[in-house]
Amino acid sequence: MEKVDKLDRRIMAILAQNARIAFKEVAEACGVSRAAVHQRVERLKELGVITGSGFSVNPKAVGYGTCTYVGIRLERGSMYKDVVKKLDKIPEIVECHFTTGPYTMLVKLYVRDNEQLMELLNGTLQSIEGVVSTETLISLDQSIKRDVPIHLSDD
Repeated sequence: MEKVDKLDRRIMAILAQNARIAFKEVAEACGVSRAAVHQRVERLKELGVITGSGFSVNPKAVGYGTCTYVGIRLERGSMYKDVVKKLDKIPEIVECHFTTGPYTMLVKLYVRDNEQLMELLNGTLQSIEGVVSTETLISLDQSIKRDVPIHLSDD
């Protein structure tokens, strides 16, 4: 991956605070041209350093009142990719991680209520070939949500 320099980090720090800020304002804050900011942002997108710029939807506002984490144990870790393909078809799953520790995988999902959660666990997740067991943790409240900090040094 190409090196991310101090100007790139400064641009990302500003955009992380307000993704809707005009490039003109970013350019002024960084002491460069608007074109330079645009070129750098495009390059950072192409490199996969910047991976999004959309709006976040509050799940509760659209009827998903329960946030749940499910630890999944597989027969064999090598089944991970096949299981991911099946999990990807479940729209309520918003994150999936291949993990170390007691679970092979950890997924985050949103459901309307406990009834839907039970249907999803018993009728869908646990019936996927290779899934040995699941453990469910219901989130009562999200206290912190943020992106990783962007350090302005090249370290």
